[in-house]
Amino acid sequence: MQVATSSGKYSVKHYPDTVKEWKQEGNYFYFYTTETILEIRVISDKIVRFRYAADGTFQRDFSYATSEKMEDAPICFEIKEFEEVFQIDTDAIKIFIAKDNLRLTITDKEGRVINQDEMGFHWQSYLQKGGKIVYCSKMIQEGECFYGLGDKPTDLNLRGKRLENYGTDAYGYHKDTDPLYRNIPFYYGLHHGIGYGIFFDNSFRTIFDFGEEREDVQSFWARGGEMNYYFIYGPELLQVAEAYTKITGTPELPPLWALGYHQCRWSYYPDTRVKEIAAEFRKRQIPCDVIYLDIDYMEGFRCFTWSKEGFPDPAGLIKELSAQGFKVVVIIDPGIKVDPNYAIYQEGVKNDYFCKRADGALMEGDVWPGKCVFPDYTNPRVREWWSSLFKSLVDTGVRGVWNDMNEPAVFELGTFPEDVRHDYDGEQVSHRKAHNVYGHLMSKSTAAGMKKYLMPNRPFLITRSCYAGVQRWSSVWTGDNVSSWEHLWLASVQCQRLAVSGISFTGSDIGGFIGEPDGELYTRWIQLATFHPLMRTHSASNETGFNQEPWSFGSKYEFVVKKFIQLRYQLLPYLYTTFWQNAAYGTPMLRPLAFVAQHDPQTHNCTHEFMFGDALLISHVSEAGMKEKEVYLPTGRWYYYWNDKPYEGGQLVKIATPIEEMPLFVKAGAVVPNYPKLQYTGQAPIEEMTLQVFYDDQPAHSTMYEDAGEHYGYKNGQYNVIRFKQASDKQQFHLKKKFHGNYEATYKKHRVCVHGLPFTPTEYVVDGKVFKLNARNFAVGVVKVVLDREFEDLIMR
Repeated sequence: MQVATSSGKYSVKHYPDTVKEWKQEGNYFYFYTTETILEIRVISDKIVRFRYAADGTFQRDFSYATSEKMEDAPICFEIKEFEEVFQIDTDAIKIFIAKDNLRLTITDKEGRVINQDEMGFHWQSYLQKGGKIVYCSKMIQEGECFYGLGDKPTDLNLRGKRLENYGTDAYGYHKDTDPLYRNIPFYYGLHHGIGYGIFFDNSFRTIFDFGEEREDVQSFWARGGEMNYYFIYGPELLQVAEAYTKITGTPELPPLWALGYHQCRWSYYPDTRVKEIAAEFRKRQIPCDVIYLDIDYMEGFRCFTWSKEGFPDPAGLIKELSAQGFKVVVIIDPGIKVDPNYAIYQEGVKNDYFCKRADGALMEGDVWPGKCVFPDYTNPRVREWWSSLFKSLVDTGVRGVWNDMNEPAVFELGTFPEDVRHDYDGEQVSHRKAHNVYGHLMSKSTAAGMKKYLMPNRPFLITRSCYAGVQRWSSVWTGDNVSSWEHLWLASVQCQRLAVSGISFTGSDIGGFIGEPDGELYTRWIQLATFHPLMRTHSASNETGFNQEPWSFGSKYEFVVKKFIQLRYQLLPYLYTTFWQNAAYGTPMLRPLAFVAQHDPQTHNCTHEFMFGDALLISHVSEAGMKEKEVYLPTGRWYYYWNDKPYEGGQLVKIATPIEEMPLFVKAGAVVPNYPKLQYTGQAPIEEMTLQVFYDDQPAHSTMYEDAGEHYGYKNGQYNVIRFKQASDKQQFHLKKKFHGNYEATYKKHRVCVHGLPFTPTEYVVDGKVFKLNARNFAVGVVKVVLDREFEDLIMR
């Protein structure tokens, strides 16, 4: 087969021929054809890596995505040889390798097809650039849906689309803009109730076609490198998500303050303006933990400097803000100003830390400081140097860093030319291979420096560009979005997609970075962002001087915005528990309905509804003037959060949407922990933890995780995991609690609020002791009791 190239020349597509021989080395299997070698590595019963050497020689087995903690742990596997195929069996799947062309078919133990090659692996020489373009094509199964691929601003189900990964500064992007900032070559397939995932670990430009070119064929390819992908079997999609993080890693727990509300603008300048913003939050009693400083805090946009005019005493400013309960996060870009009097530039040139062109000249390009050079973060020596630069910021009091412009973005050029050279941890490659990991490694070295100098406190990091696995050290946001209702919808879809692509700690610029929202749009955005792991308002400077703070749109909207930010703080123990699930097990914090009810076809294309943790279902208001909205509830029983009205799932329900509410449901049986009202985390010791319990007559389990929320004591056992089981019936409410851990929490009491009881109890029993209920224990639809934190068994009857 001949394929036309853009130069008008032709290159031949090559396909593997018949297997000549094979061998097994432990959990590795090798199949040899005339030119090609297929390596199959059985990592676990449900995770298998397929790697092809097109010309008989494997490239270096190296990845910036995979976690050092990934271990091969297959329980049981064996190979069988038949006339036409080889068959590798694990305890969960069967892999069939065709002898005549290496094409793969993967089935479950019952023989149901999970994933099947069409042409399978093939390749062609890349005549223009060198190396090979490596391809893999697979059959699309009947009714198959596809999810994942990071921050793509398009429908949640990717069926019928073609998308690519090549980190791009997509200022003011819109629906279906592609590519965007992040490079996550991981997707899910779902058909016949069976879920699986494929992670194509290749840092070159990668392209994925989910049936756009041929409606029954799904394919993925890269313009360089190897065909190297991991197959992950569920069969549940959430199991696939958790298994993916066994490959790429899970995050550490963030400081609790990072889950509070963040306020940012380009730019709060000078320091007196920063103080005014902080004072306004406290005056209006709107909770806030974090204030950001954008590029104007620097001296001429030089990284790791402070403006002498605008921020003459940065340590004093940060100390003053800290006394009011604020943490400061500062922006750091990769561009280092060409200035012989600038110490960091001097040091970088002296030690050969900056990227160079193919002919040896420094890679120079204009960004905010003017002419700049750029560190080569693929060089471990450079990463170590870059990490060391953060000591000065930490010594000044900075608690978090925001890495921006790291696709890398360069004015006029867009990004680096492809001839730029990179160390790539000793491999020496062009920018073609390093582009998609540039920002990834910048954020990794930034995080390492912040962690080192902030120890024993936990750092916070946010990055714009990254590769698969960034969740191990950073959060992300959805980039330079626009103040529009379309972008509010995109924010919901993008954050869901990022969460199931391994990156749960994500959010959007509330209200839009570009443009000016009205009060309704900003308020609806705040409502959605209340249920995103990262909650940050950010906006650009503009000629009108418009500010985008919670009070900027008048008292009517301020009241509602304040209500939802307060709700965010009350839900912090629930949110923190959900983050712990992500850190411990890799479970996404945001879960599209298809990921919690995949056997219900009605959920496969749901974009508005998603689960936030185990218990909360959110459906944001996405249109101006919307008075009512249809919400799809999965099978089960649900309570409407604002009035406790019960609903049966498996249907669309109509919900009124006044501005002071958004559709929010709680799963029956859930226990949702709440803090009292706070202005910032750590404002005062928590004296009482409220447990909002929602009655169900079916057994239900909930979990609460807690630790100090600031240091790394949790890694040494200083944490508690509290598990609840509700085992109620129509005459009796019964809540059991089991406590595991060594953390001494500050609160001594639980206020237990039981919602939705179908009877009126007269007494409650705590660990065998009977107490009478009186009028003080009853509110509208709720029964309340205050118990010692150590209680283990509560009955109401």
